[in-house]
Amino acid sequence: MAAQSERAGAGYRPAPVHTHPDDVPLLTALSALADPVRIQLIRELAGQPDWTLSCSNFDVPVGRAAKSHHFSVLRDAGLVEQRDQGPKRLNRLRREEFDERFPGLLDLALRADSVT
Repeated sequence: MAAQSERAGAGYRPAPVHTHPDDVPLLTALSALADPVRIQLIRELAGQPDWTLSCSNFDVPVGRAAKSHHFSVLRDAGLVEQRDQGPKRLNRLRREEFDERFPGLLDLALRADSVT
């Protein structure tokens, strides 16, 4: 009986926690944007409509756990919002909200020459 309840809960994951950009210090935002993998995630999100990319759609050179960590950093910095839809976790770039808090910062990060 215990094995059944363990298997039943195996697919459960808590809903993601989001930080609103208004609550993000500048250094947190800069730190989130300082990593090449996170910049790649942000660039891919910026090029797609909201809620169309799941976490598995991103082709980044890190494992699943590291990718999850990068998304957590982006959520904590107010850059990304995520929601679960069945087994998928869909993403949206919080561009409007982030731009209100840090005008021009995201545009600079998204420039092709901003990351080598």
